Amino acid sequence: MSKSAQSNAVLVAIRTPRVTAEELDSSLQELTRLVKTLGYTVVGQVTQKRSSDKYAAVLGQGKLAELALWTGGSGKVESAFERPKHKAASKFEGADSDLTEESDDDEADDTIEAVPGPREQAQIVIVDCDLSPSQLKNLERAAGVPVLDRTGVIIEIFSRHARTRAARLQVEIARLNYLAPRLRETGGGSERQGGGVGGKGAGETSLELDKRRIRDRMKELRAELAAIGDEHQTRRARREHELTVALVGYTNAGKSSLMRAMTGIEVLVADKLFATLDTTIRPLYPDTRPKVLMSDTVGFIKKLPHDLVASFKSTLDEAACASLLLFVVDASDPSFRSQLDVTRKVLAEVGATDIPSLLLLNKRDRLGPEELAALKAEYPDAFFLSTRSKDDLQALRERIMGYFESDMLDEELRIPFTAQGVMAEIRAKMRILSEAYDADGLTVRVRSTPENLSAIKKKLAH
Repeated sequence: MSKSAQSNAVLVAIRTPRVTAEELDSSLQELTRLVKTLGYTVVGQVTQKRSSDKYAAVLGQGKLAELALWTGGSGKVESAFERPKHKAASKFEGADSDLTEESDDDEADDTIEAVPGPREQAQIVIVDCDLSPSQLKNLERAAGVPVLDRTGVIIEIFSRHARTRAARLQVEIARLNYLAPRLRETGGGSERQGGGVGGKGAGETSLELDKRRIRDRMKELRAELAAIGDEHQTRRARREHELTVALVGYTNAGKSSLMRAMTGIEVLVADKLFATLDTTIRPLYPDTRPKVLMSDTVGFIKKLPHDLVASFKSTLDEAACASLLLFVVDASDPSFRSQLDVTRKVLAEVGATDIPSLLLLNKRDRLGPEELAALKAEYPDAFFLSTRSKDDLQALRERIMGYFESDMLDEELRIPFTAQGVMAEIRAKMRILSEAYDADGLTVRVRSTPENLSAIKKKLAH
């Protein structure tokens, strides 16, 4: 189906006993933004209270019929073939239908319709949870249109936004991991070939062959990604003694805008989820002494698929190896506290929990005086800023340099004129507080890290 034909989407969500109404609403709002990032228009939502999201068709019969009004489907899960049922299975199905009827009592209260009156037809259904292959198949039969779950949406966005070779490999691995169990037999279950010598025995079915191809392809991709990972590790080793700051946070919190403002480089800034997938590393601009590198990392999101976290581990290692983490938060978003928890949990998965950090409450220009005062009382150690304010950016720059300089030493060094190249290294790596020349050389007072001071003293000793 062409992209233009898939212009409208209807959202489906299940509210289990552990999920509050506020959490469901927040999750649906986020899913709406994800779907819009893919280019679809959300025309309606169907929600239902259920004891679990593991039912065969996710929704009860009444809700399936309601979903069909949006999609033009039958509203029924029509099996492609009938199998004789065991008595125990029939008994279980009866219990399941009882649960469905009980859940359907709340249908009218749980449905949120975005468009009143005549319903616009939706060409795709997006479900706000992960679906098993059988659930996906059952829901597609009832709706009569393609169905995507939350993980499928995120992977599709990632695949569109990946730019570098490493990011494309990471997304492709996650996509194939997601696709493999969802493959379906397209040839009616027939065998692809008649077997081996003499034509006896069963050969591979087309489904088995497709799965084997995916396994082989994933093996190739992992090998290629490992080679790129070695290159990244080598580059990180070169930067081992550099001062590095990593921007981490929820998607669309403003990391890329801050990166551009602090380093002066042109990075993609867009009001879209996951606009940045590739790590960018640049020095602060104007140049600082010593030099400080800043890196922009992939944004996080609730229910981020584990495969994607694993795939992007090499990218997130930039955060794990940083000297200082800047947690960038959109302070104007009412759910920023839960977003901050998500960021911390994902960083814990890559071992970045013991790194010093600073909380940045961004977009303060969108807050009223009372909201700002309340947040300052709640987060007294946080740094409040707007990337549109030059004063805020200069103050952040001074805060970063103040943090690094707190562990630096001030020392006087005697540099003879015969020590070639040493002064150039000092100017590149240290902050010069004063310098005085005489007939034999110069005396400089510097502020530097103990490691850089030790390296320069060794060179002067030789």
